[in-house]
Amino acid sequence: MKRYAYINDDNLARDLYCDNRISNRKYTIWNFLPKNLWEQFSRFMNQYFLLIACLQLWSLITPVNPASTWGPLIFIFAVSATKEAWDDYHRYLSDKKANEKEVWIVRHGVRKLVQAQDICVGNIVWLRENDEVPCDLLLLGTSDPQGICYVETAALDGETDLKTRVIPSACMGIDVELLHKIKGVVECPTPDKDIRRFDANMRLFPPFLDNDVFPLTIKNTLLQSCYLRNTEWACGVAIYTGNETKLGMCRGIPEPKLTAVDAMIDKLTGAIFVFQIVVVIVLGIAGNVWKDTEARKLWYVEYPKEGPWYELLIIPLRFELLCSIMIPISIKVSLDLVKSLYAKFIDWDDQMVDLETGIRSHATNTAISEDLGQVEYILTDKTGTLTENKMIFKRCCIGGSLYGNENGDALTDVELLNAVSTGSTDVIRFLKVMAICNTVVPVRSKSGAVTYKAQSQDEEALVRAAGRLHMVFENKNGNILDINFNASLIRYEVLDILEFTSDRKRMSVVVKDCQSGKLFLLSKGADEAILPHAYTGQPIRVFSEAVEQYSQLGLRTLCLAWRELDDDEYREWASMFKEANSTLVDREWRVAEVCQRLEHDFEILGVAAIEDRLQDGVPETIKILRKAGINFWMLTGDKQNTAIQIALSCNFVSPEPKGQLLIIDGKTQDEVCRSLERVLLTMRITGSEPKDVAFVVDGWALEIALKHHRKAFTELAILSRTAICCRVTPSQKAQLVELLKLCDYRTLAIGDGGNDVRMIQQADIGVGISGREGLQAARAADYSIGKFRFLKRLILVHGRYSYNRTAFLSQYSFYKSLLICFIQIFFSFISGVSGTSLFNSVSLMAYNVFYTSVPVLVSVLDKDISERTVMQHPQILFYCQAGRLLNPSTFAGWFGRSLFHAIVVFVITIHSYALEKSEMEEVAMVALSGCIWLQAFVVALETNSFTILQQFAIWGNLLGFYAINWIVSAIPSTAMYTIMFRLCKQPSYWITMILTVAAGMGPVLALKYFRYTYRSSKINILQQAERLGGPILSLGSIEPQSRSVEKDLSPLSISQPKNRNPVYEPLLSDSPNATRRSFGPGPRFDFFPSQSTLSSTDARKDN
Repeated sequence: MKRYAYINDDNLARDLYCDNRISNRKYTIWNFLPKNLWEQFSRFMNQYFLLIACLQLWSLITPVNPASTWGPLIFIFAVSATKEAWDDYHRYLSDKKANEKEVWIVRHGVRKLVQAQDICVGNIVWLRENDEVPCDLLLLGTSDPQGICYVETAALDGETDLKTRVIPSACMGIDVELLHKIKGVVECPTPDKDIRRFDANMRLFPPFLDNDVFPLTIKNTLLQSCYLRNTEWACGVAIYTGNETKLGMCRGIPEPKLTAVDAMIDKLTGAIFVFQIVVVIVLGIAGNVWKDTEARKLWYVEYPKEGPWYELLIIPLRFELLCSIMIPISIKVSLDLVKSLYAKFIDWDDQMVDLETGIRSHATNTAISEDLGQVEYILTDKTGTLTENKMIFKRCCIGGSLYGNENGDALTDVELLNAVSTGSTDVIRFLKVMAICNTVVPVRSKSGAVTYKAQSQDEEALVRAAGRLHMVFENKNGNILDINFNASLIRYEVLDILEFTSDRKRMSVVVKDCQSGKLFLLSKGADEAILPHAYTGQPIRVFSEAVEQYSQLGLRTLCLAWRELDDDEYREWASMFKEANSTLVDREWRVAEVCQRLEHDFEILGVAAIEDRLQDGVPETIKILRKAGINFWMLTGDKQNTAIQIALSCNFVSPEPKGQLLIIDGKTQDEVCRSLERVLLTMRITGSEPKDVAFVVDGWALEIALKHHRKAFTELAILSRTAICCRVTPSQKAQLVELLKLCDYRTLAIGDGGNDVRMIQQADIGVGISGREGLQAARAADYSIGKFRFLKRLILVHGRYSYNRTAFLSQYSFYKSLLICFIQIFFSFISGVSGTSLFNSVSLMAYNVFYTSVPVLVSVLDKDISERTVMQHPQILFYCQAGRLLNPSTFAGWFGRSLFHAIVVFVITIHSYALEKSEMEEVAMVALSGCIWLQAFVVALETNSFTILQQFAIWGNLLGFYAINWIVSAIPSTAMYTIMFRLCKQPSYWITMILTVAAGMGPVLALKYFRYTYRSSKINILQQAERLGGPILSLGSIEPQSRSVEKDLSPLSISQPKNRNPVYEPLLSDSPNATRRSFGPGPRFDFFPSQSTLSSTDARKDN
């Protein structure tokens, strides 16, 4: 689809397209309440609680005051609505500030100052230096005579280097006084969010030009939220406005990610709901039977002889209302609150601050912290993620001669320096390509020093290296380049730029020597994109060998080439190139096809080798995370040998003979199939051997494997702990993440550049590194960190603690709700199965809101073992990965505990008070007190690391229970008047509490002692060692079993993946014999090193 922007036409501008009003608001004043309620009631849980609340309005069936449900329900909805309203109000203030910013535009031929929201498509907008661009503009003129301006795009893509923008060739030479009178039309595509592409055409009307069509690219635009820098003024025509700008199209709320814990909670909630329905049906039938048999015999039960038609539903519905508290109404709000705190812990972590840049770690997504503790696969980019992305020119091969091999630095190689000083033709040509074939912008400071602004670190490294070798790129004036070589000025005119793409893998420029008038094509790119296009007869073997040698050293390689062009050949090609650039449909493909017509018969000049050093702490981080049972895949666009060397140096895989690399290659379907089968066979054979096996695949073979041999490749992915995928595209990275997710693995993707965004968004957890390539990856990710080494702490500390705390909080929430519900059910057996509530409405409401919430919320500070111990023994992450703390088995333990405690409270209370003809309110208060005492001891028992705040929350909450009830008991109008005063004066009340705690906690303590003493888990042993302060000598090992390949391949043929959590032993049964869904083949998984191991193997790798 196309759209037309008519330049400086006030009549059409306002009518065709939207104005420039920005709106990121989700609500308005009028639709907030209905829209927010609709969103909240779109969740099944909220619909269920609303139904319960509505049923309680029916006085015939409600056993308690409706306020006991309506109060918490309204409170929870109000909290959620207030949070949404607060966030939306801040969005409104941000929009208001942007919309009311004043800008200069041309209207009716006159410049005038208006608010940014009043700009329309077609208006000419004037900017001054340091102004923010208010909408997407097509550049028409600048203060620079060559039509150049500089923009800072950090707000758009996070890149801090200045970008060069240039006016279209059609506007060159138009006087500044005539710019506000310019007329024409811009033919452009409909709004999209691709900030790197703008395929459009422009025609200017007479008298400026006679309707000739001129192609436009992204370099002719100023996008919204960029800033004009180092340019006195610029003007442009508005082409996209408001929410139709490229930045506006990128805005939006991403789809929420469902964590494994959330999925398990949903399943457990469903199971409780089914159990509740069964209980309601059974008790409803029993109640109706008792009513029709026993109740009518009792004179004090005034049942009518004939009731209404719905009489049989009354008792079941009453039990439904009574049992509705089985599902805790506050669980979602509680989890949202603690998850927000987990995210803040990451933001506040001073140990995850990059001291070099001052960048702190940040959690953008506050809802998935516990998933960090269950990561099984990490898929990582290489450049800028594992490496520093600080490129240094190290070695080169020119005309068959190798430089820099002896001292490791070509810039100090005497032979190369001599070749430069003597004017070697091959060397001079090589240096010219290094200095010219790029998009670098030289900037001269007031002191006369030249600095470079580059979008690519590779290009900056080449230009700096050329300058060190006396080929200095001094100035760029429009299309004219000034090169200073040994104090003599060489000038070239850039005629065309054949831009780099991930498909072409090379960049070329057509330049004209201003002195001789000759035309040259200069190119640089990957070896497979340059060497095959050498002229017939040129020996390229020496260059291939140089590439291989440099790759073995882990260096990045670029091949440089050139050729002289004939004038006629260039004119014919330039015509086709202009036509391809004017196409709105498939422009990129057509341009690439035309480029291919010129990029051939190269004279290969040489190979440049660039070093990109590993970040500090990368090998150690990968080693520790691999010990934690996490598998690593490296996904990079680099050459195979470079990727392998980096993988070896950062502990991805062990060197021979301990490690083994299996390479999948081939250019045809048959070749890839044979290679894949060979690797699979080897993998199956070595599965039982203590060997570190990894497979290597390039982008071409990967494309064939994913398309034609997906099942076999998936089996390989399951069997292998490590993979090195080189020469892969951004879309292939995302496909590999999706493949592992289909196998029901929890994936984490980490990268630092725009080409990693798709992979990061596809993964269960996306981590972006705020690096030299900008903030695109960090902004698209769930978490952003300054360096790769912080990933270790993010997963092992924050991820593990978040999982442990969430597992406890969710199960405890069910426990406390089931406890009070079971007591209600038991009471129904001594109250004629009538559905009568033992507790009054105030007690039930206070139970959920005040009495039991505070202690558990403070559990966000609990640490089962110290951070130092976690780092020393990363293998304990196994318990989180395997879902050992939250699964049907552990939930059954909490379910059983709530049932047992309900029996204890009910039996002791009834035998202590009910038989003494006490008031019902008195019996209810004794039972409620027993519940509060038990829960205080349960929280204390499950707390591992006590702080003053936790102690105060647990025992202060218990005192608060008595304080609240003393106050309520002092109010004459309440049913609880004087009850708490009377109870506290009775010794029997305190004896009842002691008996309840002793009977309820005694078996739990005994079981816990038995587990700690005779069936200690690895975590228990670590806890004991921490408390005793002694060393850990030997704790045995865990030997993971291989996953069933057939079982894991099954999700590929169905739409929904299998249940990922197997059933484990009950609560407190951290048995080391329970098996995990395995890491694939590998050696025995030594959970903790033995004494001999501790003394001798810092170098030993645990795989």
